[in-house]
Amino acid sequence: MKSLLTSMFLVCALALTSSVSAQINLGKKIKDRAVQRTDQGIDKGLDAAEKDIKGENKDDKAKTDDAAKKEAENPSDANKESVKTDTLKKEQPALQTYSKYDFIAGEKVIFYDDFSQDAVGDFPVLWNTDGSGEVVTTNLYPGNWFSITNARSAVTLLEPLDLPENYTIEFDVIPQKDPNNFNDSKFYFYLISTPQPKNIGYGGSRPGATGICFDFAYSNYYSTYYADGSPTLDGNTQEFKLVVDKKYRISIWVQKERIRLYVDENKLWDLPKAMSKNYKYNMIRFQDGRPMFTNIRVAVGRPDMRSKLITEGKLVTYGIYFDVNKDVVKPESYGTLKEISKVLTENPDVRVKIIGHTDSDGADAANLDLSKRRAASVKDELSKNFGIDASRMETDGMGETQPVAPNDTPSNKALNRRVEFVKL
Repeated sequence: MKSLLTSMFLVCALALTSSVSAQINLGKKIKDRAVQRTDQGIDKGLDAAEKDIKGENKDDKAKTDDAAKKEAENPSDANKESVKTDTLKKEQPALQTYSKYDFIAGEKVIFYDDFSQDAVGDFPVLWNTDGSGEVVTTNLYPGNWFSITNARSAVTLLEPLDLPENYTIEFDVIPQKDPNNFNDSKFYFYLISTPQPKNIGYGGSRPGATGICFDFAYSNYYSTYYADGSPTLDGNTQEFKLVVDKKYRISIWVQKERIRLYVDENKLWDLPKAMSKNYKYNMIRFQDGRPMFTNIRVAVGRPDMRSKLITEGKLVTYGIYFDVNKDVVKPESYGTLKEISKVLTENPDVRVKIIGHTDSDGADAANLDLSKRRAASVKDELSKNFGIDASRMETDGMGETQPVAPNDTPSNKALNRRVEFVKL
């Protein structure tokens, strides 16, 4: 009996020992597998690092890039919508932000100066000053610029203007700091009627003069004055401040007593009774500060686009702008393009040919190619941004072959740089 109990005890002990041993071995195995997996992960990381060092992963990356390229060129059905969405995002029209910009440049250019006829370092030949200034170039913006170097001077045209009731004035400007006045970057722009238009010291609020002054400073300000004793108008806005060393496009639109002023796409002022109806304005004047300016364009008459295109069959516009040697339509063209699109929308059966023209600067072949590309860009803008069916528009370019004025002065060259719409 004792022997039997001893045998049973030994069997139970062996079973218990086997069970415990099994549990211990299982735990060890789990731990060993975890360590093994960790080691495998580390090994993979080390392998990848080693391949990078040896350059072997470049082949794998190339295969991945090739697959991505093939997918982009021939997208699967699942990815076609994604590709389409991304494409639409990239093709968002640049002029959409200018939808409220209603400025339309005058039809007939009566003065233009980009200082291209002046040597760098000289005072420009068409201007006068009681201070100092010179023509310069910059590392940021192309072309020649007139830099006013005496911050307490006035600058006017050498010859007075003869401005009618309706006209536009445009110029590019780069505000500069005045180191002698707490780094103030402000400057004044005057539009004046004066009995002494060649007297640079005459103007402002002197007796016999009428005008309006725009103060471009930390807070923009305007003020009018009248020779007949009418009450002065003035006001200011905090909505837009000019930044030093940044280029802006200033556009001024006068219609009888009304004057509107835009800075880039922003309408800063719209004053219905600021201009005196009893006086002819004949002087533009920059005063104080040290701005640099160029591309001064003065033009008269609002173009009757509907009559020109539909009735006469040909519309010549100077209100579509491009940078030098570029074919991208500039944002300040929006108002003109919008009016042309209205005419085409209201006359859905009309088809047109858009023809680009250049001045004679540069090689003939380059100008011909540039004029064709500019016409194509105008078509694209009208189609993408204004919904005009592209099939209604043809394009062509004449380069410099059909001038409407001699290419001898900046004003005449500006007349030759144009876009024509011909009714088909």
